[in-house]
Amino acid sequence: MAKTSVVVVDDSALVRSILTEIINRQSDMHCIGAAADPLAAREMIRALNPDVITLDVEMPKMDGLDFLSRLMRLRPMPVVMVSTLTERGAEVTLKALELGAVDFVAKPKIGVADGIRALAQDITDKIRIASRAHIRRSPTPAAGGTAAPRPAVNIPSLGRLSTEKIIFIGASTGGTEATKDVLVNLPADCPAVCITQHMPPGFTRSYAARLDGLCKIKVKEAQDGERILPGHGYIAPGGMHFSIERSGANYIARVQDGDPVNRHKPSVEVLFNSAARVVGQNALAIMLTGMGADGARAMKTMKDAGSYNLVQDEATCVVFGMPREAIAAGAADEILPLQSIAPRLLERLRSTAGMSHNRV
Repeated sequence: MAKTSVVVVDDSALVRSILTEIINRQSDMHCIGAAADPLAAREMIRALNPDVITLDVEMPKMDGLDFLSRLMRLRPMPVVMVSTLTERGAEVTLKALELGAVDFVAKPKIGVADGIRALAQDITDKIRIASRAHIRRSPTPAAGGTAAPRPAVNIPSLGRLSTEKIIFIGASTGGTEATKDVLVNLPADCPAVCITQHMPPGFTRSYAARLDGLCKIKVKEAQDGERILPGHGYIAPGGMHFSIERSGANYIARVQDGDPVNRHKPSVEVLFNSAARVVGQNALAIMLTGMGADGARAMKTMKDAGSYNLVQDEATCVVFGMPREAIAAGAADEILPLQSIAPRLLERLRSTAGMSHNRV
C-alpha cells in the first residue's frame, strides 16, 4: 500500500526537523520535503506532488493565509494547519478552515520541541484523515486572504413556535464551516441551538464570536448554569463536556470537566444523550461532517426518544465518518446535502409549530 506523502512548511528549522521525524516514524506515511517559506513550498509542491501538506499559520515572505488561498484556488489539496494557541492564532486558523484547510493542530505554549513531540499522535492522525478528505476548490477570495462573504440571505421569521423545541448539532473535521453554513440560514427567532464541535481549548471562543458576527441568532460559548434561550446558539467550550438539563420550566446548560468520551472532550455523545433524556420529542438533531463515530449511538437514542434527525450526505462531507456511523446506527430520519439542511430544518419546525408533543 502506497505511503501518504507529506510536505512540511514551517519557518522554524527545529519544527521542520521534528515534524519530519514524527512523520517518517509512521509506517504509512513519509515526509518527502520540508520548506522554510511558502515560496519554497510552492516549488516543492509542483515538483513532488504530495498527498498532504502541513502549514504553519504565520510564515515569512508570504502570509500563510495568502499562500493557502492561492493553493486552494489553483491546486486544491489536503492541508493541516499548525496553529499557535493565541487569540491571533485562533483567528487565523478559523480563516484557514474557511479557505479550505481540512483541520489544524494547536502548538502547546510549552517549549516548541517538546510541544510538537507531544502532538505526534494528533498530527499523524490528522494527516491520515486529511489524506482521505474531500477537497474542493476555494472560492475567489476577497482582499485580505479570506473567502468572499456571501450576500445576506433574507430568512423569513418562524413566527410563534413552541419554546420547548431545541436543535442539537454534532460535528468534527470540516464541521466549523458546515455548522456555519447551517447557522447563517436560521432566523433570529429560531429555537435554541446547542452545538458540540470537536475543538481544543482556546479556539471555541473565537469560533463563537466569528459565528455571532455572521448569524442572525446570537452565538456564544456555553456557560455552566445559564438558561438555554430561543434565538441563541451555544458552542461547547474546547476541553469541556456540554450537556443540557431541565430546571423547572427552563433548560439549563451544563459545562463540566470529565474523562474524554469516544476520545473526545467535548463529546457529541454527551450532548446528544442529554438531549434524549431531557428534551425527547421536542429535539431536532443534526449530524455533520467528521471523522469517527462520536454521537452516532446517542443520536439513535434521541430518535428512539422522539427527536427528528437530519444527517449530512457523503457528497458534501469533508469526512463522511460520523454521518456514516449515525446512518448505520439507524439514527437518521433524512440524509441531505449540506445546503438543504437548514431549509429542511425550518420546514420541519414550521410544520410542527405549536405541536410540542406530537411528531408528524
